[in-house]
Amino acid sequence: MAHHTQEDGGIHFPFPFPPYSIQKEFMAELYQVLETGKIGIFESPTGTGKSLSLICGALSWLRDFEQKKQQEEARLLEPGAGPLCDGRELSLLASSSCQEPPDTPRPAGEPDWVTQFVQKKEERDLVERLKRQEEETESLLRLSREILAAGSGVEHLEQLESGEEELVLAEYESDEEKRVANGVDEDEDDLEEEHITKIYYCSRTHSQLAQFVHEVQKSPFGKETRLVSLGSRQNLCVNEEVKNLGSVQLINDRCRDMQRNKHAEENKPKRRRQESRAACPFYNHEQMQLLRDEILVEVKDMEQLVTLGKEARACPYYGSRFAIPAAQLVVLPYPMLLHAATRQAAGIQLQGQVVIIDEAHNLIDAITGMHSAEVSGSQLCQAHSQLLQYMERYGKRLKAKNLMYIKQILYLLEKFVAVLGGNIRQNPNTQSLSQTGAELKTINDFLFQSQVDNINLFKVQRYFEKSMLSRKLFGFTERYGAVLPASQEQSRLSGFQHFLQSLQSGTAEGSGGAPRPASPLMHIEGFLAALTTANQDGRVILSRQGNVSQSSLKFLLLNPAVHFAQVVKECRAVVIAGGTMQPVSDFREQLLACAGVEAERVVEFSCGHVIPPDNILPLVICSGPSGQQLEFTYQKRELPQMVSTGRILCNLCNVVPGGVVCFFPSYEYQRQVYAHWDKSGLLARLAIRKKIFQEPKRASQVEQVLMAYSKCITCCGQVGGTVTGALLLSVVGGKMSEGINFSDDLGRCVVMVGMPYPNVKSPELQEKMAYLDQTLPRSPGQAPPGKALVENLCMKAVNQSIGRAIRHQRDFASIVLLDQRYARPSVLTKLPAWIRDRVEVKATFGSAFAAMRKFHRQKSVPS
Repeated sequence: MAHHTQEDGGIHFPFPFPPYSIQKEFMAELYQVLETGKIGIFESPTGTGKSLSLICGALSWLRDFEQKKQQEEARLLEPGAGPLCDGRELSLLASSSCQEPPDTPRPAGEPDWVTQFVQKKEERDLVERLKRQEEETESLLRLSREILAAGSGVEHLEQLESGEEELVLAEYESDEEKRVANGVDEDEDDLEEEHITKIYYCSRTHSQLAQFVHEVQKSPFGKETRLVSLGSRQNLCVNEEVKNLGSVQLINDRCRDMQRNKHAEENKPKRRRQESRAACPFYNHEQMQLLRDEILVEVKDMEQLVTLGKEARACPYYGSRFAIPAAQLVVLPYPMLLHAATRQAAGIQLQGQVVIIDEAHNLIDAITGMHSAEVSGSQLCQAHSQLLQYMERYGKRLKAKNLMYIKQILYLLEKFVAVLGGNIRQNPNTQSLSQTGAELKTINDFLFQSQVDNINLFKVQRYFEKSMLSRKLFGFTERYGAVLPASQEQSRLSGFQHFLQSLQSGTAEGSGGAPRPASPLMHIEGFLAALTTANQDGRVILSRQGNVSQSSLKFLLLNPAVHFAQVVKECRAVVIAGGTMQPVSDFREQLLACAGVEAERVVEFSCGHVIPPDNILPLVICSGPSGQQLEFTYQKRELPQMVSTGRILCNLCNVVPGGVVCFFPSYEYQRQVYAHWDKSGLLARLAIRKKIFQEPKRASQVEQVLMAYSKCITCCGQVGGTVTGALLLSVVGGKMSEGINFSDDLGRCVVMVGMPYPNVKSPELQEKMAYLDQTLPRSPGQAPPGKALVENLCMKAVNQSIGRAIRHQRDFASIVLLDQRYARPSVLTKLPAWIRDRVEVKATFGSAFAAMRKFHRQKSVPS
């Protein structure tokens, strides 16, 4: 492939072909954002080559940055160069050699009062820490006395069965105790390889990431870029035994366990190694180092990485992580970048780096979703019973600190069931609740009402992470089922037996085809972690249904900026990109301003489309064929509007060739309209011109429907006749409204029926609106932030749906917005620029139909 070099303002941008003018503008703006350390919001419609513009623009900047750094390093090494720690000369060098370490002695000339103040603060902190340890020690001593009083001792311990040792919790030592004992944090003495300046590129799905990697391979940078693709264990594991566990959490925990077994194996005397527990044969440090080198030599996608791992008998999951420090471009999914704990576990360091977040139209929802959590009453009761039995089985073998935390967790579970209105010692399926409905609480109010506000959830969270209690509990229940057959306490728990066995049926063996579900305690662990969020940034929704089992507790994150703040604070520059980013006010206000980003640091860039202006016809149609105003509000969208919609589609299908995709605001409304059309004969009239398809509710059937829809359009185009194509009835926010390509004849017209406003009566949305009204300033002449949120959510969904058409430079399509509310200026401004600049508002259907007929007649004539 011949590569072309474009120059813009003295900057060379290698490109695989002569770029469009909008691609040149995109790359030049992107370069400046990275160079000046800004936060960029980039919008580039599908079909305009956004991925290539990102690749060539960002890697051109990285190329120049590395060259400048090398030149500066060479200058510093020249004879007579200035001191190494001169501030100007270190502007590019990411060295920490001149930074003052934390324990540097204070200057001799420092005022006495400063020294005294610092010393007193250190003394107060030490006293507080000792008090906490003293309280914990008293609790542990009390537990120890209880254990001794019960007559426990080594000589009375029951013999464990083979392989059961791994289920018993190891002695737990808190971080504070480790620091006191060792004088350092456990991770401080780990030697880490230096991370060079790099670009982190993340997107939502593995298929999008694979597509991006293929674009890099085809680009002028494909041969010289050190790229590594990161993924979950579920995607990268090559150990079939572990991969077959199915559940992400189980795969993660089993992998970590086998990794520890490997370390234990290496430290054992040779004569005892035959007794070792299973260790992963792919976790071989030497082989993984070789795999790392292979990864960095040539750009590989995730499938190629897995294949290479199998051939080299080396783990691709850890091999790819070993490659991070030396990589120039790291490709990873959203959670690995946006979730702090996952980021840390992967060894990702953002300080001074560049982050590009692609397909970011739903970034706020993605951050909110990955930090929210929900547990059912059924899970709470099941976890309590399992944990109680675990303690009865192994209690005599556990140290006092383990017992203390297990009892705290049991107490938490009991109180959470009580706050729902149930009793932890009764079958949740048969416990009817007198009070039903949803109740919303602040975090502090929920903890107080549950009577658990005296428990340090941060310590409980840390205990979960370090002890791996959830994994051990799952192994225990897999081994013994729900209730221990030989337990002396079985009679006490017999009321649970039927309920627990019904929950456990089919999961204990793990031999079925379906993935085994994770332990209920794993879900609860996530909920407890969410409760450590600051009180003002989240809410807890208590949903009480018919019985305890069906009821639930849900944590709702109100402020996603609290989790995004660290990213924008540490990174040199952040780019948020997508095909349809409008309305961008949500990103500016909810994400960036709330994360402490100054308005001057934010740069917006929106480019037009590559298609000629006359290849698109966007219309707002305000009235139907009979002159009735089109307004599909919940109150007005019944019979007359259904008839108008059917008649409009019949007329459009007469003049539009190929495929027509029609989006409805909900599955229920689509079902109602379809039933009415069938009864009234409108469906038969539509079928004269177009074969009708409906979006399936099951994700597994989507591909089948799309193939049939595509095949029908192709056949109609070749054969001719009265049927000119197909009509696909879809749902906004459904499976067809995002990520599906309706290019060329598959999408010659996209129709939006009404405005897909979210349900404003939902407790979650009401609380989010109230939060924004309290948090964000209200601009003069603008709607309150909460009301603006509702309209923005609606228009984001609209923009995603209509973006399914027009996928390349020679494509053409009409876009029809059926609702007079689309004509409002506040709504029109939220459309993508390339549509907004060309939209026509038609007060009558006659004028709209004439424009449609003229457009498609002209476009259907061969040029």
